[in-house]
Amino acid sequence: MDDSTVRYDLIILGASGFTGKYVVKEALKFLNAPSSPLKSLALAGRNPQKLSQALSWASHPNPPPPIPILTADIADPPSLRRLVSQTKLILNCVGPFRLYGEPVVAACADSGCDYLDVCGELEFLERMVAVYHEKAVEKGCLVVSACGFDSVPAELGLIFNSRQWVFPAAPNWIEAYVSLESDKRLVLNTGTYESAVLEAASAYSLQQFRRSRPRRARPVIPGPPPPKGPVIEHQKKIGLWAVKLPSADSVVVRRTLATLKENPNGLPGVNESAEQIKKRETFWSTVKPAHLGVKMASKTLFGIVRFIFIGMFIVLLGQTGFGRWLLLKFPSVFSLGWFKKKGPSEDEVTSASFKMWFVGKGFSDSAKARGNAKPDLEIITRVMGPEAGYLSTPIILIQCALIVLNQRDNLPKGGVLTPGIVFGATDLQEQLQENGISFDTISKTALSA
Repeated sequence: MDDSTVRYDLIILGASGFTGKYVVKEALKFLNAPSSPLKSLALAGRNPQKLSQALSWASHPNPPPPIPILTADIADPPSLRRLVSQTKLILNCVGPFRLYGEPVVAACADSGCDYLDVCGELEFLERMVAVYHEKAVEKGCLVVSACGFDSVPAELGLIFNSRQWVFPAAPNWIEAYVSLESDKRLVLNTGTYESAVLEAASAYSLQQFRRSRPRRARPVIPGPPPPKGPVIEHQKKIGLWAVKLPSADSVVVRRTLATLKENPNGLPGVNESAEQIKKRETFWSTVKPAHLGVKMASKTLFGIVRFIFIGMFIVLLGQTGFGRWLLLKFPSVFSLGWFKKKGPSEDEVTSASFKMWFVGKGFSDSAKARGNAKPDLEIITRVMGPEAGYLSTPIILIQCALIVLNQRDNLPKGGVLTPGIVFGATDLQEQLQENGISFDTISKTALSA
């Protein structure tokens, strides 16, 4: 990348969207703040007027700062190339990513500009690895998707839980329970709903694509495969009902663990000091692989039944063009009020929160994990924060961006990588804790045989 053309530390693309404007609001907290690496920022998108309105909204009650507004269009590759040539890092908030994400990744991979997004769409995530990883490595471009609620809480949450298993203890499986809560009516991120509809439509093509890809190394996990368990589970220890959640989290975590199997000390930084190399290697030596399951959780059985019905609507109607039109035209109807076209109000956003419980089961001594041996130890941890889509996601994305800007020498040279492998050994967890997302150990319990 030609540093002589770089004018901005960071450009937020799609800053006028539902998620984008909250990302701008979060970024402004760190622009020119003491000890912050963020000294220059620009907003980009198709409509300068909407971008200016988003900046005014994000700055309220203060007047908007003099931040440049740049015009760029996903359908205009030259405009994207001009955009990425002016910055060290692009934050892409333009979704659904399977429709609009690839041109931005392509422009960054060509130029060497680093790229982060908040995508949790499986087909996009996996195709970007296949198409752009080698070029990104060559050009020294970091492409890291899923830097929001998808899938940083799952990645760092699994790492946090696994590090509680002190040798000779070892985890076998960790079940993550995602609980979205609100003091008022729960209204969720509309982008998540749109992505789920499109994912249902592409399920078959994703299966075909996966069959065409080479298998990666699998980590060695002590003990037998985890039991399947009931369709609907009542997890009494954390007071929640739960059902399996088809999300990107488990796939992203598996990619991180596969990379660790191939690189047990993590990926080297582009220009690490000897001290940093030792710190990275020591950190990854404490992370133990485990099977991960992800479940949607609710305090009531009705909440789980509601989620199942929404999933059935999406899966059944998402197979046809007319069905998808219905789903996207009437999101409030088919999501039973959880998703609205206009999105949640500010009060609905600020009253919401998430909890992600990690219930790990394993062995007090990994030598016991033979044959069909049953786990004899349970460790429960929790990640908790404000509303998932519009508050926690911007917090996570901006903290990832600040690490890229401030610690680039300690991060891998380039490639299409997971947030866990890029940020796991950094101080991302500590920075998230300082900004309202907590990591806690809840209990450690011996299990009866």
